[in-house]
Amino acid sequence: MMSDLFDYDAELRLHNELFRAAARVGSHDRVLDIGCGTGQSTRDAARAAMNGSVTGIDISGPMLERARQLSDDEGLPNITFHQADAQVHRFPSAHFDLCISRFGTMFFADPVAAFTNIGRSLRPGGRLVLLVWQDRDRNEWATEIRRTFTDEPAPSRGPNAFSLADPTVTEDILVVAGFAAVDFTDVHVPVYYGPDSAAAFDAVFRLWEFADLLANRDDAAAERARTRLRTTLDAHQADSGVHFDSRAWIVTARR
Repeated sequence: MMSDLFDYDAELRLHNELFRAAARVGSHDRVLDIGCGTGQSTRDAARAAMNGSVTGIDISGPMLERARQLSDDEGLPNITFHQADAQVHRFPSAHFDLCISRFGTMFFADPVAAFTNIGRSLRPGGRLVLLVWQDRDRNEWATEIRRTFTDEPAPSRGPNAFSLADPTVTEDILVVAGFAAVDFTDVHVPVYYGPDSAAAFDAVFRLWEFADLLANRDDAAAERARTRLRTTLDAHQADSGVHFDSRAWIVTARR
C-alpha cells in the first residue's frame, strides 16, 4: 500500500476540501478520526485544533506508520494514532467534542454496535461528521472501472463501500445508536486519478489492487482487462487530468 498513499489523497482532493469545511474543527476541540488511513484528515483536524487534540484510529499498521511519519514531518504534536477496530475499541467515555471519518465507516460488520461505541466516546452534544459514498450506480469511478475487469455483479449486502448510501438506512442506524439531528448534504465532485491516462493506469492498478484481481486469469485474459482499463481511462482524459464522476454524502449528527 505504501506506493499508493498519495494517490488516494489526490483522488479525493475535492471531497476533502468540502469535508474539512463541514467538520468545522474548533481550536480547542478534542477530535476522533475513524478510519484515518495515512492521516490526511487527522492532520487537517490537528492544524485547526491547535489548542486541542486529535486521535486517529485505523486497523492498518502500515498506513498508521506512514501517518505518524507525516505528522512528525509536519511538526504536529497534538496527534496520537492507535491501531484498533473502532467497532469494539474502548474509547474514553464522553471525551471527544467531534468525531470525523472520511470514507472510514462503511465496512463495519455491525454498524449499530460500531456507532453506539463511537457515540459513547462523544460528550453530550458532541458532533459526528462523516463522508460516505452514495449508491454505486451514481459513482462512475466504481461502475466503469469495475466493468474493465469483471462482469460479475458487485456485492450488495454486508460491509462494502456503499453500505451507508441509503439515507433512510443510515439515519436509522445512527438514531438507534444514540444520535439525533441526522442530516445529509449531497457532494457531487469528480474523483481524480492523475494528470494523464498513463499515470491514471498506474494509480488505478494500485488503488484497486488490480494485480490481485487478475491473478487467476491466463495471460490473454489479463491483457484484455488491462486494455479495457487503458481504453476507459483514455476516454476520461481531459486537459485537467483523468476524472470520473462521483456522488457522496456528508452526514452530520449530534450525540
